[in-house]
Amino acid sequence: MQGETVGVRADRRAAGRLGLVLGVVLLLAACGLPRDPETTLQRVSGGTLRVGVSEHEPWVVLGGPEPAGVEVELVERFADEIDAEIEWVEGEVEELAGALHVREIDLLIAGLTSRSKIASEGALTHPYLTTAVVVAAPPEMSLKQIAGVEVAVEAATEEAGLLEKTDAVPVRVADVTRAEGAVVVEDYLVDDLDLEDTGVRLDEIDHVMAVPHGENAWLVRLERFLLEDPGTVARVLEENDGG
Repeated sequence: MQGETVGVRADRRAAGRLGLVLGVVLLLAACGLPRDPETTLQRVSGGTLRVGVSEHEPWVVLGGPEPAGVEVELVERFADEIDAEIEWVEGEVEELAGALHVREIDLLIAGLTSRSKIASEGALTHPYLTTAVVVAAPPEMSLKQIAGVEVAVEAATEEAGLLEKTDAVPVRVADVTRAEGAVVVEDYLVDDLDLEDTGVRLDEIDHVMAVPHGENAWLVRLERFLLEDPGTVARVLEENDGG
């Protein structure tokens, strides 16, 4: 796989983000902050953490006895760290965002990105992981450029629109994991699909979680957990992305 791996990129970016978060913490501490108007951090530590979950594989996977997926595992590890019991609340993103806004839940995970349109309902964390949307191909293709090459991309997605702006020939499909030849995928899937990264990057995606607005101590505590060990995030992703 050409270029940086997800783990290396996660380590490098998270180190910078952790420095930024810690700088903010020190600044706020000097002002007697951060604070939680609704004492969320104090309440959930050693208590119950209400987590809204909406399906978005591999980040959140529903349908089993308990939620699963990358973000679910991260939240479970975080809950262990603050000695909290988790109460899972399943629903659609819009519904759960409303519940977050009125503090009926303490945390929302749903494969959210920094572009998610729920900023008016909740505060987004700093990105805990950045993945890339790439063009990948079977090794035997030895693909060095994509001009004039048919490239499979999931239909009716932003990625399809981005591919249209290149010199490739977009082939819209329902499931790129079943397509043959060159495909558009997120970089963490390249190895699992036995493909090679061609080096063509269409986009980068910053992954985030959401908490109620104003609960600053709660937000900073969660961000510190997510950013202090980027290697853990990369390992959890590798363990979950084959599902």
